[in-house]
Amino acid sequence: SAQYSLFPNRSRSETMGHRRQRLDQRDSDARAQKQINKVRKGKEHARRDVRMMDVIKSGSLPYTPDVMSWLSRELDKPSSKITADDIATLTS
Repeated sequence: SAQYSLFPNRSRSETMGHRRQRLDQRDSDARAQKQINKVRKGKEHARRDVRMMDVIKSGSLPYTPDVMSWLSRELDKPSSKITADDIATLTS
């Protein structure tokens, strides 16, 4: 089955017109913003890592849920399986 177009001699971008330009601009802006956010989030992660290590060094199990969640990601273990030995290896 052949597809028929109302405008057979026009490309997709010509047919879409301003809407296509707007969508292309939005995609371009999103890619640029993602690069900016990548740097910003990297700095946020570094600050969080320092903050969590300070909390871990000054406290003991059981930690607050946000610290346990961070430990779980760092140790690649469920928080219920984290032991004091795991934390000692992380802080040393």
